[in-house]
Amino acid sequence: MTEYELLKLIQEGENIHVEFKKSTNEITKDVYDTVCSFSNREGGTIVLGIKDNGDILGIAPNAVDHLKKDFVTTINNGEKINPPLYLQPEEYSIEGKIILVIQVPVASQVCRHRGRIFDRNHEADIDITNNSDMVYQLYARKSGSYFVNKVTRFQLNDLRSDLLDRARVMTTSRNRNHPWKTMSDEELLRSAGLILRDEERQIEGITIAAILLFGKDSTIMSVLPQHKTDAIFRVENLDRYDDRDVMITNLLETYDRLMAFGQKHLSDPFVLDGIQSVSARDQILREIFSNSLAHRDYSSGYAAKFVIEKDRMYTENANRSHGHGTLQLSSFEPFAKNPPISKVFREIGLADELGSGMRNTYKYTKLYSGGTPEFIEGDIFRTVIPLAPIAVEKVGPPDRTQDRTQDRTQDRTQDRTYDAILAFCIEPHSKVEILEYCGYKSSKKFTQNYLRPLLNEGKLKMTLPDKPRSRHQKYITVKNTE
Repeated sequence: MTEYELLKLIQEGENIHVEFKKSTNEITKDVYDTVCSFSNREGGTIVLGIKDNGDILGIAPNAVDHLKKDFVTTINNGEKINPPLYLQPEEYSIEGKIILVIQVPVASQVCRHRGRIFDRNHEADIDITNNSDMVYQLYARKSGSYFVNKVTRFQLNDLRSDLLDRARVMTTSRNRNHPWKTMSDEELLRSAGLILRDEERQIEGITIAAILLFGKDSTIMSVLPQHKTDAIFRVENLDRYDDRDVMITNLLETYDRLMAFGQKHLSDPFVLDGIQSVSARDQILREIFSNSLAHRDYSSGYAAKFVIEKDRMYTENANRSHGHGTLQLSSFEPFAKNPPISKVFREIGLADELGSGMRNTYKYTKLYSGGTPEFIEGDIFRTVIPLAPIAVEKVGPPDRTQDRTQDRTQDRTQDRTYDAILAFCIEPHSKVEILEYCGYKSSKKFTQNYLRPLLNEGKLKMTLPDKPRSRHQKYITVKNTE
């Protein structure tokens, strides 16, 4: 949001999507009522440091960091906000006064503040907890809509035709007469439910699911700037990692890179399934990656992870929870969480019927390590696969090329971090936000190894170049004009 856009928003006053709060020294409790009501309705913007009539009061300079910390701590506390939210106040300076802006997206689940349910009505936050009809309508509204079905204003040329061609090849390799073979790109997307009509806004267009599956990276980052999958190998360097790949691209290529990462770091022992030789490793990876990509809650800012450790590997992703605790194979009831993405994954052969992934993962984990996998349902869904020590051990004589291999791995990791920064900074972000996004803690080393080279190469620039040490400094990607 630019300063002009923010001033215009303030001038237009409060409405169903905008709320002003004084909160000059402390965050008042009703701020969280508004967070809850926006989350339950259509999302919205909360501006702290503004009176109800739009007068700009500003936040006391010595209270800014305190307010930010209190807000983030509270919304991540499940006893206060349930399910916990992942939001970050943005700092702006208007007319020489500091204000904080909180963008609250619409959530796929019903949000509660201290056990109370709030909904938005015009300029007010309404406690509907004791109104059974309104609570029922809210749950019906949430359960009947999928975030990835949201219609965007992007067009077919914002998608990658090569990915649509790849989908055709993958489907026809499994079924020579698959209808996608002869369909145009638009017909394929319509048949997959990836072009829909929004009756409320009276527009038709490609959905968020279509963009996640087939979109250009720039299109994906425009719609979901928080979209990221982080693969980490952590066996020797326990303080940080031995290898890493940060993926901020479409789901098909994310799947490819996750598979390559797992195959690179996990052994593939000879395993018999009956009388047939199989790669139990690849079968497990296929199931846990397709599950993470097809069923995660893309409305959340939580970064999905795939982590390999000495005695286990696991995936984590934001989740539209239907319960809490460890799932049992005997009583598990599958739910379709992103039907259009799941449909495409099934058609192209990256997934089977709903619920089969859990059974297959049990089967192949027994063959691979002799252990039992865990599936833990909650706002963050976790799949944990136990590993035998040999799975991550290096075998064979010392290789004189090891140092060169490590150098190449470090170079690839550095290149991927550069790419991640440039994609993330399509919109301006502070150094702290970039550090957090890329998973780094040391600001000094990060600046030296990543930000400074990108600035020197002219690929990144400061929003306040004349004030490099300003607390308001942000970084933005320099657009390629070629």
